[in-house]
Amino acid sequence: MKVNGKYQRSYFMPPKKEYKWTQREYIDKAPIWCSVDLRDGNQALVVPMSLDEKLEFFALLVKLGFREIEIGFPAASETEYEFCRKLIDDGLIPDDVKIQVLTQSREHIIRKTFEALAGAKNAIVHLYNSTSEAQREQVFHKSKEEIIEMAVSGAKLIKEYAEKTEGSFSFEYSPESFTGTEPDFALAICNEVLKVWEPSPENKIIVNLPVTVELSMPHIYADQVEYMCENLYKRENVIVSLHPHNDRGCAVADTEFGLLAGADRVEGTLFGNGERTGNVDIVTLALNMYSHGVDPGLDFSDIPSIVKIYEKVTCMHVYERQPYSGELVFAAFSGSHQDAITKGMKYRENGDKRWNVPYLPIDPKDIGREYDGDIIRINSQSGKGGIGFLLEKKYGISLPPKLREIVGYAVKDVSDKQHRELSPSDVYSVFNGEFVNIFTPLRVTEVHYKQDNGAITASVTTLLRGTKTVTEGQGNGRLDAVSDALMKLLGIEFTITDYSEQALEQGSKSNAMSYLGIDIDGTVSWGVGVHSDIIMSSIYALVCAVNRSKQSVERNA
Repeated sequence: MKVNGKYQRSYFMPPKKEYKWTQREYIDKAPIWCSVDLRDGNQALVVPMSLDEKLEFFALLVKLGFREIEIGFPAASETEYEFCRKLIDDGLIPDDVKIQVLTQSREHIIRKTFEALAGAKNAIVHLYNSTSEAQREQVFHKSKEEIIEMAVSGAKLIKEYAEKTEGSFSFEYSPESFTGTEPDFALAICNEVLKVWEPSPENKIIVNLPVTVELSMPHIYADQVEYMCENLYKRENVIVSLHPHNDRGCAVADTEFGLLAGADRVEGTLFGNGERTGNVDIVTLALNMYSHGVDPGLDFSDIPSIVKIYEKVTCMHVYERQPYSGELVFAAFSGSHQDAITKGMKYRENGDKRWNVPYLPIDPKDIGREYDGDIIRINSQSGKGGIGFLLEKKYGISLPPKLREIVGYAVKDVSDKQHRELSPSDVYSVFNGEFVNIFTPLRVTEVHYKQDNGAITASVTTLLRGTKTVTEGQGNGRLDAVSDALMKLLGIEFTITDYSEQALEQGSKSNAMSYLGIDIDGTVSWGVGVHSDIIMSSIYALVCAVNRSKQSVERNA
């Protein structure tokens, strides 16, 4: 692709050369969060939310811990106006929650805005006007002085209407398209607005620095933010806010760098819904902090439920690979990944409290995800470790290492042939159907034992393709004696190479599961037996191994 000079830098560097934010390692405390899902997010929907949908979304945001929520542009539409009035008139706004509304610097819009807000206990009136070079020259055809006058006149009108309207109001100003504005001009216009509103400890003013369109790499935005933070009028009484969009895919980085540069507050949306490529994703930001041991001040402990409500009211879809929130972000299909995760989870059982499991940046359970359904996912790429982990966590089945590999191949073969992912129940069905209590063509129906001078004689009644036979065998133990009887019956020789057992349930009536491998002519065949009696479960495992052996089947066909 040839640009031919068409694309050139359209942002402006601040005058300073060295920046303090580059020395900070990480964000050590949560910012003030402001959700703009109901305004910025809503106006980006193909079909904006209805009144009832907005009410449901508002209730969710309050539940999650947001204490500042931008609810809309009341002067823009009747639905927006009615929503604002509904929240106020029906007492739906908790006393510790501030609603925020947007307004342009035009008197009839400001008047309508305050009509919508009358009686509000806590409301932020958010004034904005575009300040960038492109907007000044191409849209407004105004000089810098005229743009400043537009902002100042709006600030004065807001102050005037706030004084004569019932309620409690605080103010916010955004130089829209801040990232395309010369830093000295952005500073000048913000300071002129601040001088109208006169910030104080009791009346802190929000100055919002929006990445209306991403024009630069994230570190440039951080430089711009630090420049503003160091030079704003009465900075100690100003709350510096960030509002990044995601045109270059860097909204999260813009915000994190901006917080390092001194910002105090973030405006964003759940899952990043917003105009064009979206707003900054607050879920990602908050959980990034959480992964560094910082309390984000928002409750994202049940992400699946949040996604469900979000998708319902917005008709948007949370992408499967969306950080933290997507259905597949913790899913491991790869065998090597599954093996590492399984071993990492096992390692934590040694008492290590620090979360450091391979491939999992946070514990999925912390945000409402399940190990057996969300982390280990089974398809043809999966490995023995993941399949074994799933059977153990979901069904309490602890496969011996050698059998785990064989079961893994059987499960992957089914997935490969059916070209689909297998659910935990599918995996269990494959294991149960191919390895457990296989009684065809041979079945043991009855066993009686006699002991003489330490030797055991077993009288074994069998059905082999419908033919009933009683065969005696001798050995040092019961299983050994039954093995001898079966070898005589079938005319084959085998050796038991592996044996282990486990209780599947607690209590006197619990089932026992036995795992047994036999070597016939150098090939090992495995069987699994389940019975309430441990001796019978071991015999069932032996019979199963014999039935599954290729040599036995071919010889007795």
